[in-house]
Parts: sequence; C-alpha cells; structure tokens
Amino acid sequence: MADNPKVLTVDSAPSLIRGDRGQLTPVVRETVQDRVYHELRRALIYGLFDPGQVLIIQDLAALLQTSTMPVRDALSRLISEQALEALPNRSVRVPVIDQKRLDDLLQARIVIEGAALAMAAERITAADIEALKPLIGRYDEAMSSRDSYPIEDELELNKSFHFQIYQHSGSDVLFPIIESLWLQSGPYVRATVLKFDPQSEISALHYHREILAALEAGDAEAAKAALASDIGRAFELLRETPLVEPEVTVPTKRRYRRKSA
Repeated sequence: MADNPKVLTVDSAPSLIRGDRGQLTPVVRETVQDRVYHELRRALIYGLFDPGQVLIIQDLAALLQTSTMPVRDALSRLISEQALEALPNRSVRVPVIDQKRLDDLLQARIVIEGAALAMAAERITAADIEALKPLIGRYDEAMSSRDSYPIEDELELNKSFHFQIYQHSGSDVLFPIIESLWLQSGPYVRATVLKFDPQSEISALHYHREILAALEAGDAEAAKAALASDIGRAFELLRETPLVEPEVTVPTKRRYRRKSA
C-alpha cells in the first residue's frame, strides 16, 4: 500500500510562509484606497514632491487614474503621519524646509535609528552582513554612474541598506517609527542627493562601509557613531542651502509615473 501523502499545512512548513525571496508569501488583498496611499507614500519617501509643494487632489487623481475619494483618504492619513500638512484654505502641502524641522528630524532619526541599529547588532549574523555587501556595490555603481541611473535607484539602494539592518532589530515598535521619519525626511533627502558632490565630499557609501565593519566587529557604539555621521552629513548639506519657501506649484511639474500593479 502506498504511503499516505504528506499534507502541507502552515504548522508543518512554517519556513515557507515568509517574506524572503523564493518563499511563499501571504496574499494581501489591497483596496484602491490602500494602493493610492502606498503610491503617495512612496512618492514622498523618494522626494518626488518638493518641500512646500501644494498637492492638488484632482491632479493626483488624474495621475493615479482613480477618483478623488481615495486620494482624499490617503492625504488625510499622510497628514496624520505628519508627512503632509493641512493649510487653512483646506489645501494640502508638503512641509516647507525650516531649521527647526530639520533639527527635529535629525535628532529623532539619530536616536530612533541608533536604537534599532544597536538592537540589530545583537541579533545580526555573519551571513546577514554578507547579504548586505552587494547593496554597497550596487550603490557605488549607481553613484559613480549617475548619468546612467535614475536618482530613485540610488535612493532605493540607500533605503534598502538601512531598512534591512533595522529589520534585524526584531522591534515591532521602532520599525514603523523609522518608516514615519523617513516619510517625513523624503523631500529633504532627495534635495541632498542632488546637491551632493562625490568628488569633494564624503559619501553615504563611506559610512555604510563603516557601519558594516562595526557590525562585523560586534561594536554597536561604533556602528551608531557611523550612522549618526551618515544621517548628519545629509542634513548638513541642507543647512548650507538657503531655506526659502518655494512658490506654490502643482504636482505635474515633476515627472510622475504610475507604479504598475
């Protein structure tokens, strides 16, 4: 008699139900409201909207090929996360750059991300660190060939490097706070990337290598110091830029491509 076939269940194969590439991932049913929210959130993190830019609901709905209702819902969520601000005339804009906001974001990111990095240093393995090294190589290639790579590639590689480390912290509390801080920093970070001169200034790549070297040595304090220098470098570039409130503009001034489903 043939052996009874093995029945695959979640309990019997937990290693398959993960978010890792090559593994099965849970299917998530996403509403139009969620898709619009995540698309606008992605646009803010990558700085596709300028500081001080007013967002017109009808224009966003047209760009995203949806009705105005999910756009209104998404903007309300982003206002509650302090990524956008509501104006007295009921319009919505990206917060303007000012010294106080820059200092607040800088200190918050150093403290919160430093805490996540210290927790990750206790849990990360040698294999995990090796998996991060190709990101540094790709980031180096993107920075040295800026004419051939869109700026979004550079921003994505930078974000992936940091967030993959923070995921090793194991903290369900710190991670969403970090996401919110990056959401609020996005328009400013893009400005620093455009302003950065790789020929005369220390790049994020230098600090990324220092962070990995410290993690390999098990030195959480050195890793935190390199991280603080990495974050501080970006904000220092903004301090050298005149902080002038821009004219009111519509979001169509920058090329915005809808993310495929």
